[in-house]
Amino acid sequence: MTRRALVTGAGGFIGSHLVTYLRSRGWWVRGADLKRPEFGDSAADDFVLGDLREPDVCRRACEGVTEVYALAADMGGMGFISKDPATILRNNALINLHTIEAARLAGATRYFLASSACIYPEYAQTTPDLRPLRESDAFPAGPQDSYGWEKLMAERLCVYYADQYSLDVRIARYHNVYGPYGTYDGGREKAPAALCRKVAEAPPGADVEIWGDGRQTRSFCFIDDCVEGTYRLMRSDHAEPVNIGSDRLVTIDELAALVMAAAGRDDLRLRHVAGPQGVRGRNSDNTLVREVLGWAPGIPLEDGLRVTYRWIAEQVTARHGEPAQTAPA
Repeated sequence: MTRRALVTGAGGFIGSHLVTYLRSRGWWVRGADLKRPEFGDSAADDFVLGDLREPDVCRRACEGVTEVYALAADMGGMGFISKDPATILRNNALINLHTIEAARLAGATRYFLASSACIYPEYAQTTPDLRPLRESDAFPAGPQDSYGWEKLMAERLCVYYADQYSLDVRIARYHNVYGPYGTYDGGREKAPAALCRKVAEAPPGADVEIWGDGRQTRSFCFIDDCVEGTYRLMRSDHAEPVNIGSDRLVTIDELAALVMAAAGRDDLRLRHVAGPQGVRGRNSDNTLVREVLGWAPGIPLEDGLRVTYRWIAEQVTARHGEPAQTAPA
């Protein structure tokens, strides 16, 4: 029997990687999104091009599949999240409501929600050297922004669908996923991609701008670990939310230094400027994911950044028509 899956958000960064991963595992995959992947062709067997805020598009996408991976979202880095809270909450709530209902109506047997570490309360993330966030820390709720609130609402929606309709759900809270073939400019890029672009474009001796004082902390999960963890969770019996993220905490200044090392650049300086920073610190506690999956993200940040920088440097070169600054081969 052919295993058939739907990946919403298949035109985006994580979604496009997940489509490729599932195809490599022998799944028939339908992608669905407003757009096809920006960088390269989709590996999907079928692709529904449409607005997932519309119920009819969601029903068409879910037709004939047994599993749904709900990754579609209107989102970006802090530059976007901090400026468009109503847009984010409205668009993503509509996508989530219509997708899970369409999955139920289509008879899907398992449903995956890509949630986010942004659901964790702001009061638990006020210092750079914070305790890693456990799944149980989600309540009492208090996310910093609308993106976190809508993801938390989507988690509750999955819980209620599981209770009322016996839909088998899985929920992953992603922590700062990065890698190649993702947005690296335009205002929606996240910190690793933005820093890779800045370093690739910087002339010798230039300053690289960092929002804030650079001492805010995060952990960063490479895309290959993200999709591996997602698939392992879907094949498991664990129905409660689980973190999928690295538990290696670094400051943004340290992240910038690692990007410059990946590029072979020792001629650049960091300059701290005003800008949105998000919470002061955030890290993943991976105790539960190790218990339920016997696995945790493990690709070193240095290795992931080398791959990511090399790809972004190639894009910068293609766009500007001259070589980006990069490390020797």
